[in-house]
Amino acid sequence: MGFSVHLQGKIAHEALLSRQDAEIRLMDSMKRWIVNKVKCDRDYAISLSSTAAQGLKTTPGDDLAGSLVATSWRSIMEELDNTAKQIRQNADSIESKALDALNSLNVEKRKVRKLYQEEHTRILLQFTHLSDEVNRKKTEYQKYLELYKLMRSRFEEHYVKSGRGGRKLDDVRDKYQKACRKLHLTHNEYVLLLCEAVEFEKDFRTVLLPGLLEHQQSLQEAFILSLKHILQEIANNSDLSSEKFREIHKRIENCLDTIKPHEEYKDFTEKYKSTPAEPIKFTFDESLVEDSAGKLLPNQLTVDNLTVEWLRTKLNDLEASIKENQEKRNQLTNSHEGLANGKTTPTSEINNRLSTNVDTSKKEINELKCQERKMLKQTELIKSALNELGCEEVPSGCDLSLDNQTFISNSSEQGGSETHLSKRSPFNHQKLVKMLRKPFRRKSAPSSPVAPPRTRHSRSDSAPRSEGGDPVSITTNKSLVDEEWFHGVLPREEVVRLLTTDGDFLVRETTRNDECQTVLSVCWGGHKHFIVQTTAEGHYRFEGPAFPSIRELILYQFNSSLPVTGRSGAILYKPIPKERWELNNDDVNLLDKLGRGNFGDVYRAQLKNSNEIVAVKTCRVTLPEEHKKKFLQEGRILKQYDHPNIVKLIGICVQKQPIMIVMELVPGGSLLTFLRKKSSNLTDAQLMKMCLDAAAGMRYLESKNCIHRDLAARNCLVGYNNVVKISDFGMSREEEEYIVSDGMKQIPIKWTAPEALNFGYRMPAPDNTPDEMYRLMVRCWEYKPEVRPNFEQIYTVVDTLCAAYRVSFL
Repeated sequence: MGFSVHLQGKIAHEALLSRQDAEIRLMDSMKRWIVNKVKCDRDYAISLSSTAAQGLKTTPGDDLAGSLVATSWRSIMEELDNTAKQIRQNADSIESKALDALNSLNVEKRKVRKLYQEEHTRILLQFTHLSDEVNRKKTEYQKYLELYKLMRSRFEEHYVKSGRGGRKLDDVRDKYQKACRKLHLTHNEYVLLLCEAVEFEKDFRTVLLPGLLEHQQSLQEAFILSLKHILQEIANNSDLSSEKFREIHKRIENCLDTIKPHEEYKDFTEKYKSTPAEPIKFTFDESLVEDSAGKLLPNQLTVDNLTVEWLRTKLNDLEASIKENQEKRNQLTNSHEGLANGKTTPTSEINNRLSTNVDTSKKEINELKCQERKMLKQTELIKSALNELGCEEVPSGCDLSLDNQTFISNSSEQGGSETHLSKRSPFNHQKLVKMLRKPFRRKSAPSSPVAPPRTRHSRSDSAPRSEGGDPVSITTNKSLVDEEWFHGVLPREEVVRLLTTDGDFLVRETTRNDECQTVLSVCWGGHKHFIVQTTAEGHYRFEGPAFPSIRELILYQFNSSLPVTGRSGAILYKPIPKERWELNNDDVNLLDKLGRGNFGDVYRAQLKNSNEIVAVKTCRVTLPEEHKKKFLQEGRILKQYDHPNIVKLIGICVQKQPIMIVMELVPGGSLLTFLRKKSSNLTDAQLMKMCLDAAAGMRYLESKNCIHRDLAARNCLVGYNNVVKISDFGMSREEEEYIVSDGMKQIPIKWTAPEALNFGYRMPAPDNTPDEMYRLMVRCWEYKPEVRPNFEQIYTVVDTLCAAYRVSFL
């Protein structure tokens, strides 16, 4: 199949031109590729030579003297440098031969393409011109034929009319003869032109166009052959498996054959052989725990509320790691046995030495065994510490008892007398235990059917008494929640405050990890908390026998005088009853929601026993323990105050969640809201009376060494007859003396101490403020704290101003 036979059509001609254009573009692309390849090969040769030179830079000295690997490495680097040189030579050869030949071929191909197009256009134009001449001559022939017919008809007409003579007939005859002559000449020219066209068309179709196409095909095939030679040249110079490269790699293989692993370190080992190192001993530095008050002991884990969850999580992680370690070790052991028995198919000497060989498997197994022994030792240590805890509640890691002493010193519910925490030390603990174990007398024996007979202690002298002076009964058939020594969800801090003497105990509930637990709290050389354990049968126990109910368990421990746990030695001597302000949650009926506070919602409620309408603050169950402590702090402070300008505490509900503070209901709401709504209806005298009420309440708090720390109109309530009462003691503190604490906090500027302000800002006097009152305000803002008036002085000034306004006190 050739161009001359199959490519004579117009579409084939255009396709041939497009093909040549595409081949020219291909050659341009090949040219760019060759240029880039030459550049890349040269860059690679330079980089390879550079890396070879870098590889030849070994460590100084004779550290590698006699090393077969080092010798082979130097030889390999030299051969790599030879490889780089050969690659550069090949790149130069491609550039000097293949690239130059491709450039010349590209120029020739463009020239041939142009000549073909011009020659094809020329012969095609000749054929087209001849065809146009034939058509033109045919048109001329038709025109002269019509003229001939017209002249002939005129001649015949004049000849018949005029006869044989006449001048006009002669003119018509001449025109007729001229028309006949032109027709005959045109006829001859047309015949000759047709003959020429027929012959040229035949030559164009059989000679001229096929010859042009055949010539073009031969030229294109010659170009393809040249291009093939160019590509062959490139391939030859790009072949990394050529004889020269094979020689280089052969020399590298010979160098590698000289490496014998069993001889590599023979001289090195002989030169540097030494005895094994002495073992290193790791001991606990006991000076680290000298100041820990005995809570931290050398080489012993500390289990308390700060670390118990971490220890349990660590134990679970270690057990999971041990299990995973054992599974992996079993797999490696099976693989090790398979390798030892030759069940695996070896691939090469290198693979056998570096991966799945017997020695590697054995090393990994030994390493896993070491890891497992380490984790087992840690697991044993953690389990021992957790098991030693037993049923005791996790002790507190941070002793905060000193922070609570100020509150305890101000508590005076039990017969009006103050109670104080006993200061104990590890040195007099045994002495206290002996004193508290002296015989006591009891009026009655416990009613528990499972308790053993009393033979050890009589406790009548230490029997707890309720508010009316009657001893606390522990023998009645009550349910646990009805027992006076069951304190519900009383927080641990309150428990610490109530248990003051060794043998004091109470029962409470706590929630840990979303699980409700019953806890026996005992004072015994400190405060200990024991979680009641539940058996598989649903009975309750500590370390001794189990009982159907928690109440029976507590009565057994109380009557038997046996330690709750052998480790603690704690004995139950005296049940501590609820305080008079402890209310049952069921005694309070919540009615309407009044608002929302920092710790929970505030309700209007009714006491079921007296139908008294009260206000109740609730503490959200989801709050952290630290927030619940702050919530109860307000109740602890309020319960000891009794003043007409202080909101009265009725009681605190800690029997179950949520914890609630029950206070008197002050109907007027907050002073801030009251003033915003009704300030226009209040006289100056009434406003002064409100100031006097606030000053009176704060003077009373000052006399009780209480710092409110958040006195503001929003924290004052308005009662009947517009009496102002101080409220919201959530931020209050009781101090032995007034002390300015360090540490800035973000609080509103109106209540910020003057020394906390950078630029001495002072709020201007409100409208209609008496001058004396504003002067008192400015005195309260004095920069030096010692210059500011106390609340006794403030009350005196305000009282004088009220007298000046002739205020009538009702």
